[in-house]
Amino acid sequence: MRHAFGFVLGVLLTPALVYGAAWGYVQAGQSFDGTGQAITDRTRIYGAFALLAAVGLVTGVIIVARWASPLVSLVPALALLGASAFFLADPGRALDLPGRVPPAGDMDYGLRMLLGSGVYAMMGFALLMPAWAPRRWGSGRREDRADADFYSAVGR
Repeated sequence: MRHAFGFVLGVLLTPALVYGAAWGYVQAGQSFDGTGQAITDRTRIYGAFALLAAVGLVTGVIIVARWASPLVSLVPALALLGASAFFLADPGRALDLPGRVPPAGDMDYGLRMLLGSGVYAMMGFALLMPAWAPRRWGSGRREDRADADFYSAVGR
């Protein structure tokens, strides 16, 4: 049951991470002038940074959460790494994909830039690492029992 819930959560988190990072990237890029070295829209850049921080926080929680099924991180990891491999194999078709899924517009630019710059590959590898930990695949009940036995033995 834990892995079924983890799979569903991973499927739901994948577009949230992808679109959240892309939208934050686009909004941050539109809110400052790189040549003039000035922020042109403080409200927009604060919102963009807040969203990017939220994406980073969710990614971090997925990576370190002991309670989570490894599928929570494995599903987005495989999707991000698959998209990155597709980009390396056929960049034209991979960069055409964002134009085929809603929403269109500035979001397409963000999706293309993060895919082409390797940010999605980096996120994918970071999310792949927790799936290798054998403790994430077990139920965790043995660890709890072992901890209880240890603490009762030392008199705590």
